Amino acid sequence: MSRDSYVVAESDSEAEACAVRMVDPDRVIAVAGTMPKTEAIEELARVFGLLSDPGRLRVIIALLEGGEMCVCDIAAACGHSESAVSHALRLLRAHHVVRVRRSGRMAYHRLDDSHIRMLLDLGLSHVHHVPAADATDETR
Repeated sequence: MSRDSYVVAESDSEAEACAVRMVDPDRVIAVAGTMPKTEAIEELARVFGLLSDPGRLRVIIALLEGGEMCVCDIAAACGHSESAVSHALRLLRAHHVVRVRRSGRMAYHRLDDSHIRMLLDLGLSHVHHVPAADATDETR
């Protein structure tokens, strides 16, 4: 994409319109070139949507801490009904967050891969992070 051929979409609202269409066209072109494909963005939004539910997060954290577990053990650890946990696990399996292994009549669930652990570890780190400016405000 050349700098001259780059087109900026017009805004429908005067209030939203920028006074300057592009301050740094080279940067805009570079950033636009690194944008993931639409399908990847949509799938990422679905994964974050799955992680946005506190009940599903509890199920995922139980699997992070407990490894492979059956529905009844996950439910007991989370304080949820087995029905609620089964529903959460169905959604998580459909999006390849959780895998199931069957042994006779039992089904054991585990996280599909380590990426979810990294996402949660980073998210929890962010939640517990208190910027220096905020820390001084809280001590007053």
